[in-house]
Amino acid sequence: MNLCEKLEKMGIEIPPANIPTGAYSPVSRSGNLVFTSGQTPRRGGVLCYTGRLGENITLEQGISSAKQCAINCLALINDLAGGLDNIDQIIRVTGYVNCTPDFFKQSQVIDGASEFLIALFGENGTHARSAIGVCALPGNAPCEVEMIVRVKNPPDTDQSRQDSAIGK
Repeated sequence: MNLCEKLEKMGIEIPPANIPTGAYSPVSRSGNLVFTSGQTPRRGGVLCYTGRLGENITLEQGISSAKQCAINCLALINDLAGGLDNIDQIIRVTGYVNCTPDFFKQSQVIDGASEFLIALFGENGTHARSAIGVCALPGNAPCEVEMIVRVKNPPDTDQSRQDSAIGK
């Protein structure tokens, strides 16, 4: 089963990449490594949830949010790498969880991203990871995820592909 079929079976559609609102590129490439900037759990440009774990966001909502962050990272990679089938390995996931000082389940929240990636890519979805608790995130998002992946194809020398990924 290819990735498109797996995503369809999971009921997931990779959205268009989010356009950044700051002075940065949401995705960059060095050789066969692709780096995403942090992605919050947006659907159609709107945060799925706002708030803090341990305050007004449940663990289940946090897990769902982390999964959406990973989906949004894949949208960026999809544009830059010429398709998700060009992903060879998920190398690293870093997750930030907006939480109260007495919330200690950051790892469980970011499992939402990790478990989704492993289900989609199998062994190639297994990755190194950090799950970090923070006191605030942009837009009061419950979490933010960034990824490093290795892609199969050689770097694209056509600047237009990278420009389209960053909304130029």
